[in-house]
Amino acid sequence: MEERLESNHEENKMGVMPINKLLITMSLPIIISMLVQACYNIVDSIFVAQISENALTAVSLAFPAQNLLIAFAGGTAVGINALLARSLGEKNQDHANSIANHAVIIWLIMSVIFAIIGLTCGNLFFSAQTNDQDILNLGIQYFTIVVGMSFGLFGQFTFERLLQATGRTVQTMITQGTGAIINIILDPIFIFGLCNMPKMGVAGAALATVIGQIVACFLGIFINIKYNTDIHFSLKGFRPKWDIIKRIYEISIPSIIMQSIGSIMTYGMNIILIGFSSTATAVFGVYFKLQSFFFMPVFGLNNGLIPIVSYNYGARKKKRMLGVIKLAMIYATIMMIIGVIVFEMIPETLFSFFNASEHMLSLGIPALRIIAIHFIFAGFGIVCSAVFQAVSKGTYSLIISLVRQLIVLLPAAYILSLFGNVNYVWFSFPIAEIVSATFAFFFFRKVKKNLDF
Repeated sequence: MEERLESNHEENKMGVMPINKLLITMSLPIIISMLVQACYNIVDSIFVAQISENALTAVSLAFPAQNLLIAFAGGTAVGINALLARSLGEKNQDHANSIANHAVIIWLIMSVIFAIIGLTCGNLFFSAQTNDQDILNLGIQYFTIVVGMSFGLFGQFTFERLLQATGRTVQTMITQGTGAIINIILDPIFIFGLCNMPKMGVAGAALATVIGQIVACFLGIFINIKYNTDIHFSLKGFRPKWDIIKRIYEISIPSIIMQSIGSIMTYGMNIILIGFSSTATAVFGVYFKLQSFFFMPVFGLNNGLIPIVSYNYGARKKKRMLGVIKLAMIYATIMMIIGVIVFEMIPETLFSFFNASEHMLSLGIPALRIIAIHFIFAGFGIVCSAVFQAVSKGTYSLIISLVRQLIVLLPAAYILSLFGNVNYVWFSFPIAEIVSATFAFFFFRKVKKNLDF
């Protein structure tokens, strides 16, 4: 056993490969797959916009619920990812295997919980946001399918992070890309009733989404079992251990709360904006789809960064840790600057893909240009949050997210909305980002100073 552990350690690229090559190797496949995901998110809304503006508004109002799913799935996966990578860095094979087995159990439990929520809470969720019966009906259809059948999403996150934690990011690209492509293909077929399928509208968009997630989930299971030799699943006689679950969620809970805060923020912004018009809410929904094309690659970079930092933290290699963090910050900033340029230069072109009316264009063009200002500061904060999670300082990430999205952004948006001009509301984004980046800077200095090896 000791000989096998040493061999596995020597072969693991996260401890020996040059850091620039390692970060690119780990992150690029995830970035590509997340770009594909961003594309299908955008394509999904483009198709929905062809139904009606109310359909687009309904999907926009459902976005906080989808964010909540991602918060629980992605946040839990962060804990699994970081703890598994650290165990491998410490050459503790038995513990790594146990973490993988616990990941499967957690996936099954979360799937059941959210299936119940999806079947029972749709009307409550939408009736709190709108009284428009058409938007309400469309939204409930979408919510019931996406939340009620979210086991594919939870499984996809779980098994992809097991691959990432062991350095197999190319396989992650395959699972994410396959799910996204299936979604893109099925969207027009289900929404508009092509290929002799019934015309399902918004429900068709939701069904295409969950089918793509389910396929990606089972593909992830297959790849882990057949090709991931760094971990071994064995549920025969398996008994969950509270200590391992506790350690996973010590890392995960701040991340779950942090991402859930995004759902609260989106929910609150929807309520503020619908006070102006349903079109303003649709504009906000379109913005979130478009910004994913720039933020998702940064999150992909983070997904590659976390296991590298965790592994080298476990292996006590400070120089490698700091070097790869610096590179990640440079790359993230470059990606965000590209986003600023695109949003400032061609906002009208971007909205034209969503069948935008003149009224939507009049609201959307200034919205994109104002909100894009905060991209400049966002890359630094996102990378810092990943670092804090990787070294078990997830509370810092939580504080940054609280400052950005609840303590500053929502109150600023509400106060600015009182002036009666929706354009003022968009300035809450750069205001909040500047404040949160300041917190991130001071927390990062503290973490760096406390590295004692």
